[in-house]
Amino acid sequence: MSGSHRLTRRRLLITSAGGVMVPLIWPSAGLATTRAPGIPGKPGLRMLNSRPLNAETPAHLLDDVTTPTSRLFVRNNGNPPLEVDPGRWRLEVGGESCIRPRAFTLAQLKEKFDVVSLDLQLECGGNGRAEFRPRARGNQWTTGAVGCPRWTGVRLRDVLQYCGVKADGVYVGYEGADTHLSGDPNKLVISRGVPLAKAMEAESLLAFALNGEPMPMVHGAPLRLVCGGWPGSVSGKWLKTLLVRNRVHDGVKMGGQSYRVPCTPVAPGTQVADDAMCIIESMPVKSLITYPRSGQHIRAGARLALRGKAWAGDLRVDRVAVSYDFGRTWHQAELAQAPNRLAWQPWQIELKLPTAGYYEVWARATDELGRSQPMLVPGWNPKGYLNNAAHRIAVAVG
Repeated sequence: MSGSHRLTRRRLLITSAGGVMVPLIWPSAGLATTRAPGIPGKPGLRMLNSRPLNAETPAHLLDDVTTPTSRLFVRNNGNPPLEVDPGRWRLEVGGESCIRPRAFTLAQLKEKFDVVSLDLQLECGGNGRAEFRPRARGNQWTTGAVGCPRWTGVRLRDVLQYCGVKADGVYVGYEGADTHLSGDPNKLVISRGVPLAKAMEAESLLAFALNGEPMPMVHGAPLRLVCGGWPGSVSGKWLKTLLVRNRVHDGVKMGGQSYRVPCTPVAPGTQVADDAMCIIESMPVKSLITYPRSGQHIRAGARLALRGKAWAGDLRVDRVAVSYDFGRTWHQAELAQAPNRLAWQPWQIELKLPTAGYYEVWARATDELGRSQPMLVPGWNPKGYLNNAAHRIAVAVG
């Protein structure tokens, strides 16, 4: 691919102002990446592949409290529909546990139900996959398959309650209008879902707008699911059908190894049977350093201002700590409250690094149940899900 390059070392070298070579942490070691000029309006994203389209956002471009549309990662499983007419779009609601199956136009959704706007973090279940060894199959995401934009839509629970849910209803699945890479129109690309309790949360949305504008095509126009805090794969794009199920949804990429991890810990490289895999639900606690960009130089004696984001799936982040001496000491950051449940939380801190030289700055978040990010890649699994190892950047002083 023109303009691509392959990085094969965990540390690269950068030249300081004094001509000294210092190591620079680069989180996408071993990953072939390229800038993504083919995604209009998304400068700076790194394209992982073009068919299907997948691109991630470098950490330093995620410094906004509310992620701009231009900086929101792209995760596709197939090809977007060729044509979308919002005026003729229909959402079908049915399934064996739906009492009154209905079809809704976008106009009817907006007329019948309260319209709400929420900041909701969305993260691919495979974010961080590039760090697993042995290498796990799939898109080699580093840290950038995450964002927290503002979504506008109607609550999924309001629509489900309007249609009625039978007493045996336990799950809600979706089907979208994206097409299979094979070109076979009879093959579904992805059809996942969530337990009824998650679907009924006040923050689970049928969204038709993103950051105050109509939903962009690349993010699922004209209608998509948003179930913050869980793997992004449950937030179906180009939404056409909702199915209220009397069992765990059995759609495409709900079974086998897809979006599942071993039910009990396994050694790296272990072959795991499908029936020993459990569905991923709430994502683990995680954080990013979004300012400064890794590789910065500061003058001796200057204070280092740090900013970042932290999130914890369905839970609240309790605290964020930062270390510049490889974890020997930790400094508590100032952690802001989220604007609403399931939004990420900004944090900030100023540090004075003691002497000239090279530093790695680490950030570690802890959720409200006391669970902290590990310092190393945790829980190897065949598909490389749920890597929440602490993020780190390089800083040179003097």
